[in-house]
Amino acid sequence: MFTGIITDIGTITELKQEGDLRVRIACKYDTAGIDMGASIASDGVCLTVVDLGADWYEVQVSRETVDLTNLGDWKLGRRVNLERALKVGDELGGHIVSGHVDGVAEVIQMREEGDSTRVTLRAPKALAKFIAPKGSVALNGTSLTVNEVDNCDFGINFIPHTKIATTWGDVKVGDRINLEIDTLARYVARLAEMQG
Repeated sequence: MFTGIITDIGTITELKQEGDLRVRIACKYDTAGIDMGASIASDGVCLTVVDLGADWYEVQVSRETVDLTNLGDWKLGRRVNLERALKVGDELGGHIVSGHVDGVAEVIQMREEGDSTRVTLRAPKALAKFIAPKGSVALNGTSLTVNEVDNCDFGINFIPHTKIATTWGDVKVGDRINLEIDTLARYVARLAEMQG
């Protein structure tokens, strides 16, 4: 379980195809405090630590995860949003995020508004019904508030802090973004479906 509040930006330093994809991510975390088998959300995808070094960790990524997320786009040197799993008693600053990505959205427009950046994304049609104005989504692991929705398109606003503290300062039109819809929205839609 995560909050969508990014606590580090990692860098991909190794990619190996060994049956599954194996990825090494350099980070600023004190890796002495990370257990083997720990979960770390990497661009919003909950991945299991399978090896550790002084300033890096490695994960093994299944074919299904590569197919359902933007991890197939990962290249050496790419920066990724990182968040360690929530511990009991931690502050919940964002919203409840599972790290189970529902699909991939595409950045279709960006424009500057004052010091902030307005980003419009296009969600897969099957997920668009779960996205509501002023609701929450996790995009590349970042907990964000939706500004507006127009069919499959939805808008997000990034303040300067978010662009510096996450990889959102690197994003450009055409990028594929990991999308996790709000768990509450999923359950509300399921209840409505069962009652309708």
